Amino acid sequence: MFMKIQLELVDKMHFVAISPDNHQTHFDALPESGGENKAPRPAEIMLEALAACTSMDVVAIVRKKRKTVEAFKAIVDGERNDNHPKVFRRVHIKYILKSPDAELKDLERAVELSQTTYCPIIAMFKSAGCEISSELELLR
Repeated sequence: MFMKIQLELVDKMHFVAISPDNHQTHFDALPESGGENKAPRPAEIMLEALAACTSMDVVAIVRKKRKTVEAFKAIVDGERNDNHPKVFRRVHIKYILKSPDAELKDLERAVELSQTTYCPIIAMFKSAGCEISSELELLR
């Protein structure tokens, strides 16, 4: 599968990326780096992409088990290297599922499949040496 995006400078350090389907993602830098803090930094969007990727997997897998998903949240904490390149060295994901009929084992299996098989963003983080940890919470 091949993907192509475009990225254009809007102003100062504010950029906009345009996807093949014409969706836009804005990026900006902090004022001390010449930006105006109007949008997230690329590293923040990397964590957002990781959260979205694994969350889509987990919700889809839980639903395939014919369980009800009333609400779902992922909270991601990332720790980066102090020196350049400031890659992520540790990421912790807290998965919170609200379901009246899912069991913890359903959530555990969905997370395992996402983190080991389906989520390409987690795979990229791991291939760069990033340690991924997680915790699970099931709400009724």
